[in-house]
Amino acid sequence: MNRNDTQKAIENGEIVLGIELGSTRIKAVLIGEDHTPIASGNHEWENRYENGIWTYSLEDVWMGLQDSYQKLNDEVSEKYRTPLQTIGAIGFSAMMHGYLALDKDGNLLVPFRTWRNTITGRAAEELTNLFQFNIPQRWSIAHLYQAILNKEPHIKDISHLTTLAGYIHWELTGQKVLGVGEASGMFPIDSKTNEYDARMINLFNERLKAENISWKLQDILPKVLVAGDNAGVLTEEGAKRLDPTGQLLARSKLCPPEGDAGTGMVATNSVAERTGNVSAGTSVFAMIVLEKPLSKVYPEIDMVTTPTGKPVAMVHSNNCTSDINAWVELFQEFANAIGMEINQSKLFEMLYQKALTGDADGGGLLAYNYFSGEPITHLEEGRPLFVRTPESHFTLSNFMRAHLFSALGTLKIGLDILFEQEQVKIDRIFGHGGFFKTKEVGQRFMAAAMNVPVSVMETAGEGGAWGIALLASYMIHKGMHETLEAYLSNSVFAMEKGSTATPDQRDVDGFTAFMERYKKGLVIEKAAVNALNSNAK
Repeated sequence: MNRNDTQKAIENGEIVLGIELGSTRIKAVLIGEDHTPIASGNHEWENRYENGIWTYSLEDVWMGLQDSYQKLNDEVSEKYRTPLQTIGAIGFSAMMHGYLALDKDGNLLVPFRTWRNTITGRAAEELTNLFQFNIPQRWSIAHLYQAILNKEPHIKDISHLTTLAGYIHWELTGQKVLGVGEASGMFPIDSKTNEYDARMINLFNERLKAENISWKLQDILPKVLVAGDNAGVLTEEGAKRLDPTGQLLARSKLCPPEGDAGTGMVATNSVAERTGNVSAGTSVFAMIVLEKPLSKVYPEIDMVTTPTGKPVAMVHSNNCTSDINAWVELFQEFANAIGMEINQSKLFEMLYQKALTGDADGGGLLAYNYFSGEPITHLEEGRPLFVRTPESHFTLSNFMRAHLFSALGTLKIGLDILFEQEQVKIDRIFGHGGFFKTKEVGQRFMAAAMNVPVSVMETAGEGGAWGIALLASYMIHKGMHETLEAYLSNSVFAMEKGSTATPDQRDVDGFTAFMERYKKGLVIEKAAVNALNSNAK
């Protein structure tokens, strides 16, 4: 779309807005009819660790949403000299899972518990045994059941249990709904009906009865919708909540709110069988759309769905780039101390590129990037570590290579189950997220870890905000009986450009050697968790 066409589209409301609340950034993206971003706005934020809980305050949620929207609005005004008043469709996405429990008046009963918490071990284990279906610690149902086991007094007052995306959508539309992909991270989904699994609902309700809890699970969970469904409209109050200036008008259509896993699949055109994607940022997860169910339950593998309900095997690691970011900040501090000014983005690029010149296995160095716990490796807490022996080849290139390998270590342990034990086949993997921002580096190391080609599209940097905008666009533009897969392939990605990294045997062998060291060294990480109190001053 040229500038004049874009200006007319904005004036006529023929535009679509997507907003995603990620771990460290809230991003708003506005797209036109050709699905190309025409404006964006960002707000940086961080989770807090309060009273043993990883959380975000609701005040921060609304401040961040309003700030990202206002920055997008400012860009529209500056670029196109047109007020942003009417938006054809809107979609909201956020970090999946977690625990937002509200009473009948819509009041939050306890602080928001995010996906990052690893405090639901007993609940997750008991529910996995009860359902014969893997329930990870970060799932909403695990948080709910753990609160029941803990005899938390707020349980009796729960009227509405939802996720962050579901909460925002409800506040802006009055609709207690979720997209099926997001819902599958709250409670298991039956892909034949695209509803919560009825057998498991009944099993859980029996537990509620035994605890003398009056409500039933189906009464507090959001309604499940699939991609393309209309999920309500922006109310007058909702419009003012998002845009306190009053410029934004109500009545925009909203698509079902989705989680970051679903929007990542959409943003990489990975919603069809035998496709997959890896999202690598603060956390890292791989999503593989399956041809058939897995042969058995694996605690390391989550079973979720695409935004249309197809079964997806998900390997999720809580930690990816946080430790790398911390080291880069240290190098930045050193550069400043010696009077050298260097842009942080340039510093990231330089250090990432340096990793390509290191020894294949990282020179015998070992790192653990565990800012928080990792269920896959059975750790409820994390301690970032860097370890070497006197014989290690301690260079900057090996140091960076070891940390980049470490960012993928836990993910690799989970993926090996799919590829080696279940013989899952995939035709293509797409990467997106901050790990892939530096050209070639993250992509090449991911290819080595998965031993499959990894592609990164030119649009990969747009991420989940663009993905949820595409879902909102699909809702209003889909043809009769047109599937999401067809819409994405024919209307969005037909002319998409990108790059593909094939596995380099030296990297593959080096990563394999690193992983042998990584697995043996997990006892060091466990000892550090036991020995070092995270609350010690």
